[in-house]
Amino acid sequence: LRLTPLRPDRLRKIRRELVKFRRADGVELSFWMYLPPDYKEGERRPTFVWAYPLEFTDAGTAGQVSGSSQRFVSFAGASPLMLLLDGYVVLNDATMPIVGDPKTVNDKFIEQITMNARAIVDKATDLGVTDPKRVAVGGHSYGAFMTANLLAHTQIFKTGIARSGAYNRTLTPFGFQSEQRMLWEAKDVYLKLSPFLFADKLREPIL
Repeated sequence: LRLTPLRPDRLRKIRRELVKFRRADGVELSFWMYLPPDYKEGERRPTFVWAYPLEFTDAGTAGQVSGSSQRFVSFAGASPLMLLLDGYVVLNDATMPIVGDPKTVNDKFIEQITMNARAIVDKATDLGVTDPKRVAVGGHSYGAFMTANLLAHTQIFKTGIARSGAYNRTLTPFGFQSEQRMLWEAKDVYLKLSPFLFADKLREPIL
């Protein structure tokens, strides 16, 4: 087994930029755009979006940005940033807000993650770094749940990496994430948000 070393000279050539923009309804979004070490201006590269959905009661709170451009980039074995060394553009920590009343916010979960995803891909395409026909999406836990739903309900992405998610909400009948209602109180929502029940609609590979 041969492992490609993380050569410092290659890592120093990685570029990072915080990009802010808005989705169709005006909610502010952002992502950290990482360009691979061999990137040349004007190239449209395959792109990987890594995200995690968070619920907010209002658009102003949803638009807040955390993190610092002065922080060192760290690489771990499972980090999506490893794809930079294979030539991918990586949109890391892409914001994925779900805005609404805490009691009913999940009623529009699919619609809002779709709006977010479309805005993310459109912005990266407008920046000239992304080939919109070669974009993958991924996430961990609730981000994996998001990934499976995006592949089941949209045609935005070519593939996805869903790491350790729950895909059948009827198996979590007493609530999940911020969902306060039980299955029997919001049966339609639980069924709609179960990508397992839409597995026959998947046309893209999912890991």
